[in-house]
Amino acid sequence: MKKRILAYLDYIDQLLASEEERDWEKEAKLHLTQISFFAHERLVHLLVFILVAICTVMCILAFVISNAIMLLPLIGLLFVLLVPYCMHYYLLENSVQRMYQQYDEMIGKRGPYFSMKKG
Repeated sequence: MKKRILAYLDYIDQLLASEEERDWEKEAKLHLTQISFFAHERLVHLLVFILVAICTVMCILAFVISNAIMLLPLIGLLFVLLVPYCMHYYLLENSVQRMYQQYDEMIGKRGPYFSMKKG
């Protein structure tokens, strides 16, 4: 998924940078379709991330309350899952936010339109 998102962001950046005449209405519709796909992926990963985080906290609390050493491997495993999910969700969130900016730029190519300044 990471390769696909980064490749797609680069592709759209190249489209926006080119001086070629394009049908920006068509490009914007196609871009909205991709945004919806990635936004759905973002939502799914957010739910999984929350579930793993809740399970991690519950296991830590269970360990603190019961002092059961057998919970330590489970806590370790959940942290091993939690960190990559956090990194992947971060990528998804920032990428979808960037796609919103790209969409604004596409619409701006047709005429005056709302746009947030970078930085």
